[in-house]
Amino acid sequence: SGKSTLLRCINLLENSQSGDILFQNQPVRWTQKGLERIPANKSQVIKIRTKLSMVFQQFNLWSHMTILQNVMEAPMTVLGYSKRQAEVKAKAYLKKVGILEKADAFPAFVSGGQQQRAAIARALCMEPAAILFDEPTSALDVSVQAIVLQLLNKLKRELGMSYVFVSHDLNVVRLLCERVVVMNQGKIIETGLAEDVLRHPKEAYTRNLVNSIPH
Repeated sequence: SGKSTLLRCINLLENSQSGDILFQNQPVRWTQKGLERIPANKSQVIKIRTKLSMVFQQFNLWSHMTILQNVMEAPMTVLGYSKRQAEVKAKAYLKKVGILEKADAFPAFVSGGQQQRAAIARALCMEPAAILFDEPTSALDVSVQAIVLQLLNKLKRELGMSYVFVSHDLNVVRLLCERVVVMNQGKIIETGLAEDVLRHPKEAYTRNLVNSIPH
């Protein structure tokens, strides 16, 4: 459907060939057109990326670093935090996601759910304006998935942070999302409040998706 590609375009990890991206009401400036189109202002790209964090399906933790070091790295290298500042902040977010006791462990020695919570702490530690989630629970067991989803709901309430959450699982969408965008073959075919779209879908494609949800 192009869901993950859309996230990568939002975060400017990939260049879109057309259309507009506005971040905090400021449009991304482009040069060239079509396949040659690239952002015109590198400093704008850096500014956007420092205000957006991304959580991936496969965790993407550095295996040679402890959980704590993984969470500390970006604030130090991107935001210029001192080691002490980054450590205090990282430990606070590891505590918030419930795995502070795993701070000194390496990724290979913690569970998949704990690795994903570490990845969420790493994203939060940048204190972004929004977090982009690319199917962050699909690689987890169902019971672990439920724990991570409850955590995301809790963080959303506590931090008041915006999420852009990609998922093919409409039960996950129903639990987490306030607004839904339905994509098919790279195009947006329906959008609206989650309750409206899931209860009264207008497009046949969306109706088929909704009807496939186990009741």
